[in-house]
Amino acid sequence: MVRLSVLIADGNPVIRAGLAALLHTAEDLDVIAQAADGREALSLTRRHAPDVILLDVRMPGVDGISALPHLVQLAPVLMLTYSREAEIICEALSLGAGGYLVHGEFTADDLLRAVRDAPQGRPHFTPTAASALLAELRASSHPQRTVAQSSERMHNSVVFGLSSREVEIMDLIASGMSNQRIAAACFISEKTVKNHINRIFAKLQSATRSEAIARWLGTARPGVTGHG
Repeated sequence: MVRLSVLIADGNPVIRAGLAALLHTAEDLDVIAQAADGREALSLTRRHAPDVILLDVRMPGVDGISALPHLVQLAPVLMLTYSREAEIICEALSLGAGGYLVHGEFTADDLLRAVRDAPQGRPHFTPTAASALLAELRASSHPQRTVAQSSERMHNSVVFGLSSREVEIMDLIASGMSNQRIAAACFISEKTVKNHINRIFAKLQSATRSEAIARWLGTARPGVTGHG
């Protein structure tokens, strides 16, 4: 029997304990570590080298989405979460998650099967995740939209004179991220994020976050001040 080692990363200790108890009922699965946030998950993954990581999306400190690109370089990651937003699901999959299970949509046997299949690269999705993935595939049948958006982004970065790091941070601002989450995603301090934002706002001639986003997305021109 091939035994698989599992790391559980979830901000809720009750959920961590429940998942560990369930996985311990399987003779071929060992829970070797538990993490309360993304930073701890990364540290424990480097220390224990698990075969599979079960990762929640929303956790205090470094959240699951921010930690995901780093974790997938070390082990297969299966998202296991209450987060049902299509944008989050598609982002997790694009960052390398090997499946997405929403709590309340799978049985104990479904979870055990998904964990066993993860190292072989066989993905599992619960209905909400499958629907989001299908919608994304349908949307991608219109590639001209993506090309146009990419062209607009490149044009704006040249027009406003943003550095590559400032472009990255402005994209995160436009996606609705807070300074705290941007800092976690870029592995920099919130103070550094604020410094970048001050320079970005100056270059975009913007006084507010919403105004900067409007300029960046091309819905306002430099020198035109919005209201509200």
